[in-house]
Parts: sequence; C-alpha cells; structure tokens
Amino acid sequence: MSIKSLIKEIEQESISTQKVLERIPEDKFDWKPHEKSMTLKALAIHLAEISGLTSLVITTPELDFSKTKKTIEINTTKELVDFYKKLKQKSIAALQTAKEEELDKNWIMRNGDFVIMDSPKREIIRTMALSHAYHHRGQLSVYLRLLNIPVPSIYGPSVDEPN
Repeated sequence: MSIKSLIKEIEQESISTQKVLERIPEDKFDWKPHEKSMTLKALAIHLAEISGLTSLVITTPELDFSKTKKTIEINTTKELVDFYKKLKQKSIAALQTAKEEELDKNWIMRNGDFVIMDSPKREIIRTMALSHAYHHRGQLSVYLRLLNIPVPSIYGPSVDEPN
C-alpha cells in the first residue's frame, strides 16, 4: 500500500469515524454495555488516539507502553472530535513528508521487554492504525444503537440514515 493510498484511505474513513464520534452524548460518557466493557468515553478516546498512531509509527522507531503515561482529559464531545481531527491531521502530515522506503523499515510495539509487534511500518499502519480503528468504530456504532442514538451511515445506508 503506497503512501498516496494510505492518505486517501485515512481521508475517506475519517468522514464516517468523525460522524460516529460526533453522535456521542456527554451525559452517556460513563455508560458501558457490560461490566467487562470500556465506557463509551474510554472507547471513543481510544478510537481518537488510534488516529495519531500513523504519525507515531512514521516518526519513531518504537512505542514502549511501559514508558508512556495516559493523561488525556476529554470532557465534551467537541473536545473529543477536535482531539480526533488534530491527531488525524498529524498522521496525514507525517505521511505527506514520508518516503516510501521509510515504510519498509520495522517498527516495534512493546511493553518493556515484551515485544507485542515487530513489523514493517507499512504493515503496522495497515493493521494497528487502520483496521484496528475500524474495529473500534464498529464497537462504538453498537454502543450508539444500544443507547438508541441514531447510527450514522458508514459504508452505506443505515436504518437511521437510509439515503
């Protein structure tokens, strides 16, 4: 997958992702469908964070979870959407300045000594930044349905947006 096609996919998919994030009501941020599930807010923040992973993969050799601190403060739907848009733009900008051969270099995701992934950057972007995001966007659409919030059209009409 070329840099040009990655940018195109991010831009196309971001339309649906942003629509899903915009529907999340602040008064339901703490809701979760099951005791083992993430809260609506935590899942939405995770999805937003994933949009910045492409930039991280391009600009660093690795991510070590044992050295990262999560301190993201999101209190409104607007802050959530703005956070998503900022990270998405950062990833697009990183791709626009990257060279194709850079994406063939390996990138490592680890937690201390435990290596989670060690693959070419192109593969990491495809699996962790794109497919992983689609998975969580799908989860969020189910959360919306369970909360009786209209689910936006993603790949075609939805029951709530038939046209």
